[in-house]
Amino acid sequence: MGTNEQKQAGGWRSNKWIRAAIPALLLHCSIGTVYCWSVFSEEIAKYIGHEKSSVEWAFSFAIFFLGMSAAFLGNVVEKDIHRSSLIATICFAAGMALTGYFIYYGGEHQGSKLALIGIYVSYGFIMGIGLGTGYLSPVKTLMLWFQDRKGLATGLAVAGFGAAKAIASPIMQKMLYSDVKNQVQREGGIYRMFWILAAVYFVMMFVGHLLLKKPDGWHEPQGKDAKPSIMQVLKTKPIGNYIGIWVMFYINITCGLALISQEKMIVKCIGLAAAAGTISSVSAIFNAGGRLGFSAWADTMKDRNTIYKLIFILSIAFTGLVMLTQGIKNGEDNTLLVILVLALIFVVNAGYGGGFSNVPTLLSDHYGMGSISAIHGITLSAWAFAGLTGNQIATYIVNHSGEWIDHDGTMVNPVGYQNVLYFTIIMYIIALILCFVLVRPTDKALEAKAAKKAAK
Repeated sequence: MGTNEQKQAGGWRSNKWIRAAIPALLLHCSIGTVYCWSVFSEEIAKYIGHEKSSVEWAFSFAIFFLGMSAAFLGNVVEKDIHRSSLIATICFAAGMALTGYFIYYGGEHQGSKLALIGIYVSYGFIMGIGLGTGYLSPVKTLMLWFQDRKGLATGLAVAGFGAAKAIASPIMQKMLYSDVKNQVQREGGIYRMFWILAAVYFVMMFVGHLLLKKPDGWHEPQGKDAKPSIMQVLKTKPIGNYIGIWVMFYINITCGLALISQEKMIVKCIGLAAAAGTISSVSAIFNAGGRLGFSAWADTMKDRNTIYKLIFILSIAFTGLVMLTQGIKNGEDNTLLVILVLALIFVVNAGYGGGFSNVPTLLSDHYGMGSISAIHGITLSAWAFAGLTGNQIATYIVNHSGEWIDHDGTMVNPVGYQNVLYFTIIMYIIALILCFVLVRPTDKALEAKAAKKAAK
């Protein structure tokens, strides 16, 4: 090979966009489609002859096993990103294909418990493992390649996870329905969609797996004594510091899921049922924009924890305004209240996304890069528990308060949705207090403060 050819080969092999950013987007844009669940959950329930509430647990299990697989497999990601990204590719695609099979089986055997359990195992457990390892695999690699703008880098990848819903939802709609407007289902469209997407996402993720690579100058320490244990790393700061980060991360996800899970019905309450699909896409864009915008903004700050303070203050402010004005209950005939409710939905979506993209960089600022994948993985267990609580708490509040009324042929509970805000505002206030009381300033922030004091 000639000198020029060697330079060209070396160029793409050491290009941070080709070896980190693009593979991260391929992985995250694939696994992020887990959030498209609401597009087809009702169709699955009808097709296999089960209640929608029973089928919904598949999504909760997927989020739970995402967090738990990230927690338990964080060390695998730390040691070998190629092994972890391959595990992610196989598990995610296999889980999706098997989900399609059990939907097909359920259609042939209406009301089958085996079909329901198969969907739980496939979409929940197998896909969940793919989600957790796929989510973690590119994050440390991105931070290593983009040392100076690691918030921007991780935000870009995690934004792909958030944007996946906006990209994939209309595609899924066309695959599901022969007439999207009137929601006329294609014959066998629901299970065929899963099989086609399993193949497409396998190719995308496998290409990402092949491209993903840590910088040549970075070598993971080898041997049992090469790295301190995770507990030793966490104890380099007061343990309350990590507990504060974990709990505020959990609260942000729980509150986000509580509101997002009721988003479609809230939109109907304020008289925008016809625009529900558009609003869902816009909220997904805010979700992705929050992941990229908040994390890039945090790169300019001395202490990344400031971003969480801003997220919680904004969420408290807009939640409080909708509570005081009873915007969900009274919004249908009041344009100002409609705008206020939509602003709340978009702000919560942006803050929900921003919370995800900032946690790995916040952890790296506090605990260094050495064991960041493992520590980030353990922290994602907060996502697992939030996945089991956020939706369910909101559903419980809606089902046990307020009054169901007929709204253009759809049963809604405006007071119940309004009452969910009482829960979320209390949780946001607790999270904000934790930001100030438990989460300590980073060394960088303390050094900047000391330098400013010395300059005076």
